[in-house]
Amino acid sequence: MASTRSEITQVDSGIPGLDELLRGGFVSGRMYLISGDSGTGKTTLAAQFLEAGLDAGDTVLYIHGEETAAEIDANASRFGIDLARADFLDLGPDSEFFTEGASYDLVRPADIEEERYTEAIHEAIREVDPDRVVIDPITQLHYIENSEYHFRKRILSFVRFLKERDITVLATATTGAHRGAGSEIRSLSDGVITLSRTDDGRRIEVEKNRGYGQIDGDHGVTFDAHGLEVFPKVRPRPSDRPFDPEPIPSGISALDDLVGGGFERGTVTFISGPPGVGKTTLGTLYLAAAAGETGPSAIYLFEERIETFVHRCRSIGIPIDELREDGRLSIRVVDPRALSAEEFAHTVREDVENGGVETVLIDGLSGYISAIQGDESELEREIHALTRYLTNREVTVFVVDTVHQITGLSSATSRQMSPIADNLLFLSYVELRGSLRKVVGVLKKRAGGFEHTLREFEITTDGIRVAEPMTEFSGILHGTPQYGQWNPPGDKRQ
Repeated sequence: MASTRSEITQVDSGIPGLDELLRGGFVSGRMYLISGDSGTGKTTLAAQFLEAGLDAGDTVLYIHGEETAAEIDANASRFGIDLARADFLDLGPDSEFFTEGASYDLVRPADIEEERYTEAIHEAIREVDPDRVVIDPITQLHYIENSEYHFRKRILSFVRFLKERDITVLATATTGAHRGAGSEIRSLSDGVITLSRTDDGRRIEVEKNRGYGQIDGDHGVTFDAHGLEVFPKVRPRPSDRPFDPEPIPSGISALDDLVGGGFERGTVTFISGPPGVGKTTLGTLYLAAAAGETGPSAIYLFEERIETFVHRCRSIGIPIDELREDGRLSIRVVDPRALSAEEFAHTVREDVENGGVETVLIDGLSGYISAIQGDESELEREIHALTRYLTNREVTVFVVDTVHQITGLSSATSRQMSPIADNLLFLSYVELRGSLRKVVGVLKKRAGGFEHTLREFEITTDGIRVAEPMTEFSGILHGTPQYGQWNPPGDKRQ
């Protein structure tokens, strides 16, 4: 009788991120192919799958032919994976084969090897009665067949033999090895998972998963002390929460007047401006205010050491130490080129979903693009997905963005990312009476009104000072303000 979806059960892969891509885990009693080049983590993934089975009380069998059981166990132990309770079946030749120089008369070698392999596998499965089996690599069975037709028939027969016993099977295959055999195995497998390694880091893709489907696309992978870890891409889901335009004030009355009382919860605010103008300081001011009023906040530093950041906050009176000690503010420094966009997003998700973080500062966008592994255009899409995920959870987001025009304003953001922003707060330098000054203004605010003026902005030892609107000046956005009406260069009016 054919199995229906209601009868389908799933088993833990041993890797939470992979279970997410598989929409719950491997389908019980089916065969999955783990494909990839050498060194991409196929054997480690298989070992984690078996360990998860052992932890669940399953019986497991590791069928191998290229490495010995001792080597497999030792390699797994490096990642804290315990396969001591697993059963092993070694299909590789004994060391004596090299010295004995065995010859075959009157019969084909494949006929003898085929019988030996088949009997050994059947006997092991009948004896162990496993719930989970790993075949590493499955292409070793190709050597005992004299044609692609016989290989396909052998694999199909083998898969049916395993399915009749409701065994969940993971088979590994090196990309490009035995192309014909690899194609047959991919076709017969219920699921295909591909591991790869590029200049931008390790990636994983579930190409198919019969019965449940999968989350498409390639996703981030790392090796750490616990083995393989998978980081699915962030997938923003529509929010069913009503938008509550509760403003988050900065604590500086003049700045709050400028931005219409504060930036609303659950929105994305870009703070843009040239280097050194005070973007991070201003963003931290909002984070500190939010940490004291709404809930925990988190800062992710891509461009600065934590020591210099904390020192600057202390020097202008932001209670950074008190907020950190109370657990209301966390600061994470992201190491350059150390992780994928998915791994960073996973860190943020953990802070939000498990740490209760309600306000986030990403400092800054250029540092994110240069520090995270991946194609630049893809990273821009990833930051868009991350900010939308956060705002759908009513998390307030601030992003520091550096524009490289010292004075004036030719672009609101550095990478034409203004559509992501609900609010655009900009800082700029201007030359006024022979000195370099700073100004602050708002270009955009989706959820409320704001002043259409500019105010002088200054960072002092007593904190941030925001002055009255500079209504007596013109030409500020061109970098050279003047009293009264301002005529741009080339204008012949007097």
